[in-house]
This record gives sequence, C-alpha cells and structure tokens, in this order.
Amino acid sequence: MTPTFVYDGDCAFCSTCARFIERRIPTSADVVAWQRTDLDALGLSVEDAETAVQWVGPDRRAAGPDAIAALLIDAGSFWRPAGRVLRLMPISALAWPLYRWVARNRDKLPGGSATCALPQAERDKLAN
Repeated sequence: MTPTFVYDGDCAFCSTCARFIERRIPTSADVVAWQRTDLDALGLSVEDAETAVQWVGPDRRAAGPDAIAALLIDAGSFWRPAGRVLRLMPISALAWPLYRWVARNRDKLPGGSATCALPQAERDKLAN
C-alpha cells in the first residue's frame, strides 16, 4: 500500500502547502485532496479529513502534526530528522496547539483566501 497524505483541497493555503510538498519533499506518499479521493478506502471519515491533514500508511495512521511528521520521516534525506524532532516531547506537545492556531487562521496566512476560513462550528471545535 502506498502511503497517502490527505489535505483540504478547498483551502488555498492547504493547496499551496501540498504543492510545496509535491515540489520539494521527496515523499513516497500520494498527496491528495480529501475531496478528490475515496475516504472510505483509506479508512477515513469526512470529519477526520475536515479536522486535520491525515497520513494513512501501511503500518500507521496519523493526523495533524503527527501526519506531517510521518510525511517528513517517509521523505528521508534531511527531512527525516525534522520529522523525528516533531515527534519528540515537548515539541509534539506544542505542535497540536500551533496546528490548531494555523487551522483557525489559515485564511489569513500566505496563500490563504476567504474560502480557507473554517465555518464557525469548526473554529470552535479547534479552539478546544
């Protein structure tokens, strides 16, 4: 099974990040928008995909910063140490609050647009 990294294809910020991954990070994973893939086949729900980026590999499933760490580790080269560091405490403990902040504010970040703004209910969920 080829690993798959799933992101929000309706978000310009997320799509910009996905294009960066495809150009610069030599991962073996398929980098796909959740809106354009078979979530059931990956064992994911729409809620999973709407909540955070996802990594689905043959031996591991991860979300958010853990998914990013898995992608970086898979890429090897100088990306692998960055992925391993992202998994270390206290960095991993800080990664989720930072990830949630980015998700809540992705419409204001470079590459973002008004279509990137999460609905209020999702912003409230990420705030908790």
